[in-house]
Parts: sequence; structure tokens; C-alpha cells
Amino acid sequence: MKQPMQWKVVFLTLCALVFSVPGIHAGDKQKPIEIQSAPGFDRDYRLGPEDLVEVFVWKEPDLTTTVAVRPDGRISLPLTNELQASGQTVTDLQGEITKRLARFIANPVVNVMVKEVKSPKISVLGEVKKPDVYKMLQKLSVLDAIALAGGFTEFAKPEKVVVIRNGSGAVQRIPVNVKKLLKAGRGELFPLQPSDVVYVQ
Repeated sequence: MKQPMQWKVVFLTLCALVFSVPGIHAGDKQKPIEIQSAPGFDRDYRLGPEDLVEVFVWKEPDLTTTVAVRPDGRISLPLTNELQASGQTVTDLQGEITKRLARFIANPVVNVMVKEVKSPKISVLGEVKKPDVYKMLQKLSVLDAIALAGGFTEFAKPEKVVVIRNGSGAVQRIPVNVKKLLKAGRGELFPLQPSDVVYVQ
């Protein structure tokens, strides 16, 4: 006979987290809400311009909002003012929002969710058959990107592939020896991030 009561407790707890149902006291133990992201992207996905982000602050409906990342990479939120969103993961952004809200609210519980992904693209250049800019609709590896671009040309050097990545304030040039990776038979050939440029020499 205990099982129905347990399910009732679970149900009420979920309602409190999502809908702020009255009757759940502020003194109850608060657990961090699981961060979610758009399908096909994990917590390592980095936000970009035009991405739609939902910021949910538990028991603070006036602070809960959905906002698009501006072309300058920033978003504006109540109390927190402007924050840099582009290039940040949802975990990074959630941490920064929580930190800023803590100046005004005791123990804020914040959930950041990517509602819609619009920005991610990758470029594949150099010795590939169809060099171009491609939409990143799912997680891609270097080999996936090269396949999208029609594969290597006869002059390509698979051992001399470079991934050019714009990090925080610096441009990284990451050499990837695709020939060696293929020979080693590894399952995943260097995962790409949005805005990466794959250059095949």
C-alpha cells in the first residue's frame, strides 16, 4: 500500500520543479534541475547567434523567459543584464546566470534549455570535392564533414587535415591525421563544434 503514496510524492516534486505548484514549501530540499538541450546536441554544444534559449528560474516567474542570442553573441535577462551567450555551453550559461542572480535571490535554482538551434554551421575547405559551408544538424566528426563535402580529391593529404576553431579570445589550429585515425580503426574521428572550419591540405 506504500507504492501509491511514493508515486504521489514523486509527482508533487516534479510539479514543484516545473510549475511551482503551491503547497511545496521553500524549506524543502532543492535538487538541481537537469540541463536539457535540443535534440542531437549534448551539454558540450556551444550556443551561437539566433539560437533560442529558455531560462527557467524556479519560483520566480518574472525572471523566467525565452530569449534569442543576438548577432553580437549576447542575451539580456532581468536582473542579470547582458551576458555573453555565444560560445558558451548551457552549463556555462546556467552557472553565470545563477551567480548573478545570487546577488538578489537566496539560493536561486536555474535551468537553461536550448529551445531551438539555428546557428550551427561548419565549413569544409581545401582538397575536398565540394568545399562549402554546411549546416550542422547533428553531431559531426571530421570524417563526417569530409563526407558531406564529397570526400577527398585525388590531391588531398588525409594526414594533413586542420580544424580551425574560434575559442574564447583565440583561434586554435588543431591538426588531425585522418589517415592515421582510419588506420587505427577508432570509432569517433574528432568531434566538431559549431563554426569549426575543416581544411584539407
